Amino acid sequence: MWARFVAVGFAGCVLGFASGAAAQSIGHHVKRAAAPRPSLEGIWTANFILTMEATPKTPTLTVPEAEQKAVAEAAGAEVSKVFEKTLDPEAPALIKTTDGLPLVRGQRRTRALVQPADGRLPLTPEARKELDAPSKPRSFDNPEQRSYAERCLLGLGLPPITDFIFENALQIVRAPGYVVLHTEYGDEVRIVPLTDVHGPSAIPSRLGDSIGHFEGETLVIETRGLPDAERVRGFPSYMVPAEATVIERLTPVSDHELLYQFTVVDPKTYTAPWLAEFSWFRTEKPMFEHACHEGNYSLPNILAGARHEEAVANSALARANR
Repeated sequence: MWARFVAVGFAGCVLGFASGAAAQSIGHHVKRAAAPRPSLEGIWTANFILTMEATPKTPTLTVPEAEQKAVAEAAGAEVSKVFEKTLDPEAPALIKTTDGLPLVRGQRRTRALVQPADGRLPLTPEARKELDAPSKPRSFDNPEQRSYAERCLLGLGLPPITDFIFENALQIVRAPGYVVLHTEYGDEVRIVPLTDVHGPSAIPSRLGDSIGHFEGETLVIETRGLPDAERVRGFPSYMVPAEATVIERLTPVSDHELLYQFTVVDPKTYTAPWLAEFSWFRTEKPMFEHACHEGNYSLPNILAGARHEEAVANSALARANR
């Protein structure tokens, strides 16, 4: 109930659309043809340097177009430092191919977070400590102990959808009683029934349990039961525990721009709900298969490397005990 109240409360952040009008002519009324409304169906793309919070170097939500390139390059350099140590080494090169800072209704944004207005996540002290702490090492004993990403079980379709350094594409399809969100990176399909009743919690999904409804032209999606193994999101950095509720709002601002807003509600992690937004842009590029499993050499190599290190250590121990 609280999550639904928050979704309604943030509705004012979404643009409204004018209805058709009648024009008065000499002696009688002549109806003008209503302008076609933009559709959220189709393929959309986003390829930005998206940070979640304000930083000392970027305290304002927007920057002039003339400054955005320098700000984006500085932000990309900071992200590259993290990726070089913790993720695929190709990521820093990909960051240089982005379209710079996010563009929302003609404004260049320095961050996704818009509420609270100070641009800082309203994390509890305990949650802030967890978010800022170094990543905990995982075991190398079995593949099930490695992350979902390493096992190609999750791509960039986990709600809210916020990773864009790989120019992720999103395809939206409407069907009677359903809306389907298909993300290219990870080749994930989220089938959202248009209902107000969530599915049984005994049947979990790695993408959570999503239900949706329309408010005018805006698609509102509420998701619960997200995987706790992915509670800490790396880029941009924020937290979505299993107890959280994510509320997404997708509004076609124009035929080429889709405003994407999302709210995270979790009283244990945040002192208040928060709202972030950015825009997707329509593309004529087709979507392609993301063959993660077929090319996933990293996982067996990681485990094989661990077995090699164990063998070397055991050999050294055996020599020492002779």
